Amino acid sequence: MSNIVETIKTELLDAIENDKMLLPTLPEVALQVREIAENEDSGIADLVKVISNDTALSARIIRVCNSPLFRGSRAIENLNMAVSRLGMAYTSNLAMGLAMEQMFQATSDMIDKRLRATWQTSTEVAGICHVLAQHYTRLKPDQATLAGLVHLIGVLPILRYVEDQDIQISSIMLDNVIEELHPRLGATILKRWDFPPELQNVPLEYANFQRQAPAADYADLVMVANLQLVAGSEHPWTEMDWNDIPAFERMGLDPNIDMSEEEDLNAQMEAAMALLQ
Repeated sequence: MSNIVETIKTELLDAIENDKMLLPTLPEVALQVREIAENEDSGIADLVKVISNDTALSARIIRVCNSPLFRGSRAIENLNMAVSRLGMAYTSNLAMGLAMEQMFQATSDMIDKRLRATWQTSTEVAGICHVLAQHYTRLKPDQATLAGLVHLIGVLPILRYVEDQDIQISSIMLDNVIEELHPRLGATILKRWDFPPELQNVPLEYANFQRQAPAADYADLVMVANLQLVAGSEHPWTEMDWNDIPAFERMGLDPNIDMSEEEDLNAQMEAAMALLQ
């Protein structure tokens, strides 16, 4: 392994250990939204007020509401109707997730491309998580969506670091650094952001294919969603025997069924992914 990779790893790990790591902070609107959702005295009007300050976010939430996943008998025209239909918990998690997208941008082309690709994967996984949670578990679809959106959040500081330090590194080497460090960084960030413990372990556990758990949890969901996403591709994960992965059994899923062939499920997954794009 080249020296540069080792150097980057050492510096990043050192920064994490000594709390010197510049971790991304949640966008202001996400923080406000979460505060309202967690406050028992607040209502839909409070949430609407905060979100309406962000026109792009408002428009997207209305669009989500009119998507096939949620569409009721009549079209939703304003934020008030949208939040009433989605409910506070769902709206706040969705708003937090969508607000995070702005973090996945950079000035240098290579890093920007990678950040956007990471966000793209996160939204696709989140869409699948939403549908899996709804159909196969008792887990909350809004938390499931959020779990998918943040499972790669640890990639962010690594790419920012490479950009800030102007490090010249090959794509393959960068992959190596990301693969090794992002899970730990991700968990650190989610802890710093005060995410619920059941989401904090997702970056650490979603690729731990032999993990044991008392019941299906959000890490299982994100794992199965990731596998679903690479099914039928050349990805190394497709070379494992998925029958040996306990998460499928915990979720009551047959690993040999290609969900993209189940028409209803597939339509819902497509819809859920489209929401976040």
